[in-house]
Amino acid sequence: MISALQHFAFCPRQCALIHVEQVWRESGLTAEGRILHERVHEQEGETRAGVRLERGLPLRSLRLGLIGKADLIEFHKMADNKWRPFPVEYKRGKPKPDHCDEIQLCAQAICLEEMMEVEVPCGALFYGKTRHRHEVSFTNALRAETEETTDRVRELIFSGLTPPPAYEKKCKQCSLVDLCLPKPLGRKRSVDRYLAGAVEP
Repeated sequence: MISALQHFAFCPRQCALIHVEQVWRESGLTAEGRILHERVHEQEGETRAGVRLERGLPLRSLRLGLIGKADLIEFHKMADNKWRPFPVEYKRGKPKPDHCDEIQLCAQAICLEEMMEVEVPCGALFYGKTRHRHEVSFTNALRAETEETTDRVRELIFSGLTPPPAYEKKCKQCSLVDLCLPKPLGRKRSVDRYLAGAVEP
């Protein structure tokens, strides 16, 4: 799934919990995100001033082995009467400090290029919290990072192994934090300290 790339870029352990162990827990934040996506997908396609809007479009890349569904694809009519797709991914929160959302959007663009045999140079991320659209250019560096992430996700899923937890500040925003247990399971205690504590009166 294209969404697995976003999960992996955010946290490999989260990706494994969802896509290997099939673990999921709804939270207030994930419910808001789900409702946002459902509202986008429920709307019908329409045309506005030379821009065709299509929602919930299935995507796939045979080359990378990816499948997914786009929130919104804007098809912009070009001077030669051809249509250029412009993917828009909706996110509940606000822009993140890493590239996890950009990687997910870039994967959608790669799928569209393969499916339609057309260049997709850019797209956008719309964040519900800021109500702002953030345009993303699909640079060679971002494309390379997206393909590398795809390879790493495939290796993770095929291995069937879940990485150990490592607590970070962003864990607070994860709906799986109570199942992942990054703080208690991520602590490193030396055997010597444990034994010393166990024998003390």
